[in-house]
Amino acid sequence: MAGWTLAPGYEHLAADFGSLDAVFALQGERLTRDPLSEVVRIEREGVNYYVKRYTGAGKHMRRYLGRPRIKAEWQNLKQFAKWGIPTAEVVAWGLERKGLAFGRGAMITRELPRTEDLSALAERKDPRLSDPAWVDHVSRQLARHTRVMHEHRFAHNDLKWRNLLVDDQGTLFFIDCPTGDFWRGFMWRHRMIKDLACLDKVAKYHLSATQRLRFYLQYRGRDRLNARDKQRIRQVLSFFEGRE
Repeated sequence: MAGWTLAPGYEHLAADFGSLDAVFALQGERLTRDPLSEVVRIEREGVNYYVKRYTGAGKHMRRYLGRPRIKAEWQNLKQFAKWGIPTAEVVAWGLERKGLAFGRGAMITRELPRTEDLSALAERKDPRLSDPAWVDHVSRQLARHTRVMHEHRFAHNDLKWRNLLVDDQGTLFFIDCPTGDFWRGFMWRHRMIKDLACLDKVAKYHLSATQRLRFYLQYRGRDRLNARDKQRIRQVLSFFEGRE
């Protein structure tokens, strides 16, 4: 059983994007590959598209239980868009099952022009990270979008600098969220702290303590820390202790 959707407005690309068979036949520049998936980049009519294809869901019961990773990827990006969080546009998506087991699946996203991930900026010590106005502009967006996610009790679960893109106008985009989900209780608190800790894992090497604290206050929507905030910050700072 297969299900495939091509987003409205992309009917002119149906020959390439109109079915799962067509998408798996596409040839392009391979960007990543692992035993379960690959990402290729193709260009059509002057626009780049990223094609992510999964041929497995993991070993044993993972083929049968839970939401397939590729389905989580497209659903989470579309959820971001509904919440007003800038993200990559999902152009086509779907999967195929073999009986009750996952067979294969894919999604296609449209490129975000003139963007680069924050990790790349950090690695080359981009001068924008030394510009307080630019950092504050991006920090406010990141705080707002993270707060929106967390207000819905949704955790990205891989909120690292490499999964945050910024364009030449300073607009921030959230991408690559295959393990994001809604949580409750203790697991929710753990995942929320993990999101904040992932952000700070790189920030502590490239931003000042004042800028990091300002981000947290922006995220919380307050001017001063209370006792609960201080406890949470301690949890964030200690999250990766012994694992780095």
